[in-house]
Amino acid sequence: MKEYNITVEKTNNPKILKFETNHLLTQGKNYEFKNIDEAKISPLAQQLFYLPFIKTVYISGNFIGLERFDIVEWDDVKDEVAQQLVEYLNAGEPIVHEEHTKQKVAVTVYAEVTPNPSVMKFVANKRIVPGIFEYKNIDEAKDSGLAQKLFQFPFVKEVFFDLNYVSVTKYDVAEWDEVTMTVRELVRDYLADGNEVVSENAVSKTTETTGSKANVASPELDDTSQQIVDILEEYVKPAVASDGGNILFQSYEKDSKTVNVILQGACSGCPSSTFTLKNGIETMLKNMMGDKVNEVVALNG
Repeated sequence: MKEYNITVEKTNNPKILKFETNHLLTQGKNYEFKNIDEAKISPLAQQLFYLPFIKTVYISGNFIGLERFDIVEWDDVKDEVAQQLVEYLNAGEPIVHEEHTKQKVAVTVYAEVTPNPSVMKFVANKRIVPGIFEYKNIDEAKDSGLAQKLFQFPFVKEVFFDLNYVSVTKYDVAEWDEVTMTVRELVRDYLADGNEVVSENAVSKTTETTGSKANVASPELDDTSQQIVDILEEYVKPAVASDGGNILFQSYEKDSKTVNVILQGACSGCPSSTFTLKNGIETMLKNMMGDKVNEVVALNG
């Protein structure tokens, strides 16, 4: 059995000490644990979190890095911690169950501007969701781990997912050239870790309420409404999706010949959306449906 020795080394951060060992602890992987729940795969880290002053545990190669809370000074406790580590390691106790760690997924993510200056589209090279999901705040995002992480940025206002991308709407407190890289890296790392973007619960709820597509044939629609839905689905939706948004049919008012639609993602609140509606969608519907359509009115989703 290996015999472990510990050498205590200071770091540039006075709150963090390195406890170096004379043997490798991991197989070339680095681990960071912020609390005992995150440390499920590391019995050693869980043991360390029983010390009330431990804030973060790092395990990498041949050292254990520990960040402390301010309730103690390292000079008062470092020898006791080093002794505890030596006893733990020399007892042959497990360090990290590396076979339980997730394998990284090969994924790339690039940022793409949209016609809406408040919205940036982050596109992956793989499908990330089975349909459309929109979240206006962190409470709505309880079924999406990625959306919850994005809402932790104070500048994130809304999150919209569709197939292989996420559109993020920001508040004016930040400019995209300041935060794009940060958001892109979060999305990429989240996907690379193999995490689920939306839960099965979110998928089942969406399927129950909207079907597999946002605009689908419905026995409840009259012939004119169904024709409008088909046109939006075939001609309009692909175009707005390329800009990071979506359009939903809401209703058709026969008396006024008004088509009501809902804009989502980058289309919602976009300064150019009115122009697009009047000179694009409205014109298309009038040309294809004759005098059945007089006006298109959009509501922001």
